[in-house]
Amino acid sequence: MAEKAKNKNLHKAKDSKKDEFYTQLSDIEKELRHYKEHFKDKVVFCNCDDPRVSNFFHYFSYNFENLGLKKLITTCYKNQERDLFSENKSEKAIYLEYNGDKNGNRVPDAEEIGIIHLKGDGDFRSKESIDLLTQADIVVTNPPFSLFREYVAQLVEFDKKFIIVGHQNAITYKEIFKLIKEDKLWLGYGFNGGAGHFINKHYEDYATATDRKEGMIRVSGVTWFTNLEIRKRHEDLELYKSYTPEEFPTYENFNAINIGKTKEIPVNYNGFMGVPITFLDKYNPEQFEIIGLGISSSGTEFGVEPYKAEHKKYRKEIQKRGAVDGDLYMMTNGIVDVPYARIIIKNKRL
Repeated sequence: MAEKAKNKNLHKAKDSKKDEFYTQLSDIEKELRHYKEHFKDKVVFCNCDDPRVSNFFHYFSYNFENLGLKKLITTCYKNQERDLFSENKSEKAIYLEYNGDKNGNRVPDAEEIGIIHLKGDGDFRSKESIDLLTQADIVVTNPPFSLFREYVAQLVEFDKKFIIVGHQNAITYKEIFKLIKEDKLWLGYGFNGGAGHFINKHYEDYATATDRKEGMIRVSGVTWFTNLEIRKRHEDLELYKSYTPEEFPTYENFNAINIGKTKEIPVNYNGFMGVPITFLDKYNPEQFEIIGLGISSSGTEFGVEPYKAEHKKYRKEIQKRGAVDGDLYMMTNGIVDVPYARIIIKNKRL
């Protein structure tokens, strides 16, 4: 299936608000193993899940004692439409509360899980859900991509720690990028190959034949966002290339050089550099300073020209040249004319 068709499919999911992709248990286990020290004596809240099918609830309930949790709370959005993705068919939204094993078998038995009906629909923005949020220490879930800005804004407002799934394009949202620049949010360890398989009942699987999982949709560019300290964000990016003006051209209307691939950041350049948004997966705030979001089709903080309608004529040429580190661009006379999103950075070590 062509990339255009896959993107159309995701936009369709976003527009219809049916973008609730249930996360695989294996992906949750792979990411959360890096955060175990943060969970001891903490209340974990999963507020965008149907606990009867949620792998987040499964992970935390079965690892409750191992993680040393204090309490697990999971809310379920009420199914108000027949074709809504939620498995909840009851007339009322519910939340589940688990306080750990009581009979010694270290398994979350049904009689050990408290099921409580909510008065409202269980939306994370409802008063009941917010009241539960205030009890929580750490929020872990996969929120709807269409509501990502609003969801993160709520977590920040209530000063919560979190580990959540989102699309890397959210990096270019001004509200999200501001948090990244201010060192209040960063990327986690991520999904294998920068793509995740999610259970989704509305759309067929558009994965390639070599990367297909029955009954799932493959979404490229998904990642984990967090504000919990992890070892990864303090590891240096190893640099090996030397700067030359021929290989690293300067933007026409901003004094920064263009970097095609994160791994090609020159070791000896002291000025501003425009790097792909995928750089944030390797970002160490002790090694680099983020200056701002340089070039974007949705606007810019700088005097670098955003993508314009007249640039459409370059699209065929862009596609022929292919993707560079997840970012398409073309060059004319050695000058980068139509770059897409770039993060402007500076090496702190020089």
